[in-house]
Amino acid sequence: MSIYAIGDVQGCFDELMALVEKISFNPKSDKLWFVGDLVNRGPKSLETLRWVKSLGEHATTVLGNHDLHLLAAHAKVKPVSESSSLAPVLRASDADELLDWLRYRPLVHYDAEIKIAMIHAGLVPQWNIENALACAKEVEDILRSENYIDFLKNMYGNAPDSWNDSLSGWGRLRVITNSFTRLRYCDRYGVMSLADKGPIGTQNQGMLPWYEISSRKSKNTKIVFGHWSALGYLEKNNVIATDTGCLWGGSLTAVSIDETPVRKFQVKCKAKRAIPTDIPFEGLANKH
Repeated sequence: MSIYAIGDVQGCFDELMALVEKISFNPKSDKLWFVGDLVNRGPKSLETLRWVKSLGEHATTVLGNHDLHLLAAHAKVKPVSESSSLAPVLRASDADELLDWLRYRPLVHYDAEIKIAMIHAGLVPQWNIENALACAKEVEDILRSENYIDFLKNMYGNAPDSWNDSLSGWGRLRVITNSFTRLRYCDRYGVMSLADKGPIGTQNQGMLPWYEISSRKSKNTKIVFGHWSALGYLEKNNVIATDTGCLWGGSLTAVSIDETPVRKFQVKCKAKRAIPTDIPFEGLANKH
């Protein structure tokens, strides 16, 4: 059995199929970990969702910001246009089944046997893996409840911008969600700079990549993440970054995370898109 972590697919289904062929994926014994953002902007979000769901226990995926945006669109919290790459998912005969499955995906996955965690974006420095799992459960519980639409209505926004144990209500859940699905940079106190999205060196003064905070309590846990195409592939500070910008003309990456050293596999993406000026979830954040 092998375990492969795969970077942000974002609807690039053909490239995903080429990648699983390249790694000789055996759906009866191997496992695939997806770092989130299965959907949006690529040409085949529907096919991607159906295939990953069909793998059952042989696929583990965490929620990314684009996945949450799809849930919000399905709940009519953030309607999308008919030309949106998400529209085929919303029109599909099995849309309810697919979106219910997606709604039950976790924000963080931790495998105690191989001692590796997977998230979509980042962790605030105040959390170790136990804190992260507990905080994730707060959001996961409401996403899986009858009140999930209320959460989707209130998840957008940049405030509060830092974690505090005394936080409550929607603000608390928003900070948790932003850390797991949007964080790239923060300061040494854990104040998140969600407007900083570019490569290292372009961020505001005093901001560091979340994994470079020296006081980070999760630094003893190996963490696989995606979300940051401008960062590219990275193995540093006990983290593995896997978003290599497939959608933007880069590659789709798989990493054999149960091996030491890990092996990296990549396929070039044919579904190149122009870099947008608006980003669902992130682009709407300042409106709330």
